[in-house]
Amino acid sequence: MNNDSKTDLRNLTQDEIVHYVESLGQPAFRGRQIMAWLYRPGITDFSQMTDLAKDFRLILAEHARMSQFREPLIQRSSDGCVKFAFTLDDGKVIESVLIPEPDRNTLCVSAQVGCAMNCSFCLTATMGFLRNLTPSEIVNQVCAVGEFLRGEPKGKLIGPDRVTNLVFMGMGEPLNNLENLIKSISILTEQRGLDMTNRRITVSTCGIVNKMMQLGEQTGVNLAVSLHAVDDKTRESLMPVNNRFSLKELLQACRDYPMATRKRIMFEYVLLKGINDSDEEARELARILHDIPCKINLLSYNESPGLPFKSPSRNRVYAFQKIVRDAGYSVFIRTSRGEDISAACGQLAKQKQQQKEVNHA
Repeated sequence: MNNDSKTDLRNLTQDEIVHYVESLGQPAFRGRQIMAWLYRPGITDFSQMTDLAKDFRLILAEHARMSQFREPLIQRSSDGCVKFAFTLDDGKVIESVLIPEPDRNTLCVSAQVGCAMNCSFCLTATMGFLRNLTPSEIVNQVCAVGEFLRGEPKGKLIGPDRVTNLVFMGMGEPLNNLENLIKSISILTEQRGLDMTNRRITVSTCGIVNKMMQLGEQTGVNLAVSLHAVDDKTRESLMPVNNRFSLKELLQACRDYPMATRKRIMFEYVLLKGINDSDEEARELARILHDIPCKINLLSYNESPGLPFKSPSRNRVYAFQKIVRDAGYSVFIRTSRGEDISAACGQLAKQKQQQKEVNHA
């Protein structure tokens, strides 16, 4: 059996692995044993799963495989961010970004190859939409970056030697790949899998209203909403999704989103010079969010070649923040990271020329 026709066990949740081994005539507990091996560092072959019978390991090797990303293209930013370009089995390329801080490592994960949402200020939109990622292609981003961190010299690390936080804010609209997203979150949070907590996972959406409730009910992860405007006319010009789901519908979906008592929705607001950054729009933002438990991230636009938008002045950003903060909100100005390697928000896109890093040390 060739590798392409084998079942990739990293596409399966624990329950699905249990069903799979039962189809091979094995008891259910063998599936849980396999799950406990699949995501251990250094495990690349079924022969290493030493508590499985040798005959069963041979059967697995014949019918199944464990996919992984090998030899990504790596670019390091002067501010410590690291961008990874992963080549998929079909030759397509996705990008992930590691954002290290002293107490955490946040990985910005992609959910699709390209994006179909066509937001006018986003460079990823220029790629168009190619396809959804499989659960294994989502999870393997986390595994590969974890391997990278474990291989880094201790003196070179800014944060821990593992990925601690995930944000689905990379390439694509996560809720348009909801089934595979939910499966990947199950694997990421499974104790025998990667054992992450949903409190440290955030999924960002541009406003796919009809899928938000399902995400909240089935995962319990944090929700971030890309808002970027306070009226339908402006939002439609920036984000075509607003033609399908109006601002009113989006805000109602946020009010209805199932959250634990202390959780809040994060609203992302990219400030575009002369378009959505006025005092009046700051006051309107405070008004329309008044009954939604939330916090607000302001981000000055990351200018990209070929796109017409400009970043407002620092004073304009501070003035906008003050108005919203004085209205009683927690408002943060997000510092852009990784701009020098096109790894900042809205800049992820397959580059025509990417240099493989020669020396990690």
